[in-house]
Amino acid sequence: MSEVTAPAPEAPSMLLEDQLCFTLYAASRTVTSAYRPILEPVGLTYPQYLVMLVLWDRGPVAVKDLISALQLEYGTITPLIKRLEANGLITRHRRGDDERVVEVALTAQGEALRERVQCVPTAIGEAMGLTAEEIDAVQVILRRLTANAARHA
Repeated sequence: MSEVTAPAPEAPSMLLEDQLCFTLYAASRTVTSAYRPILEPVGLTYPQYLVMLVLWDRGPVAVKDLISALQLEYGTITPLIKRLEANGLITRHRRGDDERVVEVALTAQGEALRERVQCVPTAIGEAMGLTAEEIDAVQVILRRLTANAARHA
């Protein structure tokens, strides 16, 4: 009686277009660049827009909480905050109860800008060419992917 052996497992593809990391990278760069023509007229970059989204949602926040919300490093967030402050959209100050904590808050001009960018989510949704259900499904998968990858990092 002869022994039956299982076929050798196929080696993973080493083609660039087969790499999940590259697909995510290309999608991220493409989606981010779609924001440029929409945000440029209001004087924001995409990363600055993300900072503003947090502030519009949460109100004044400590810089460390902003770092956590945006998953950025201190060295990355500081220039964003400085530029937004120079443009009159936010203020920075040390908290009275704990001077170690720097808090960021919207100015009246920063709060007013919210109205001018209300069209951004719809415009980006249209640029992606996905239904609301497809966007929700992609977000669920990407959040799970992010959580799983973070556990292994």
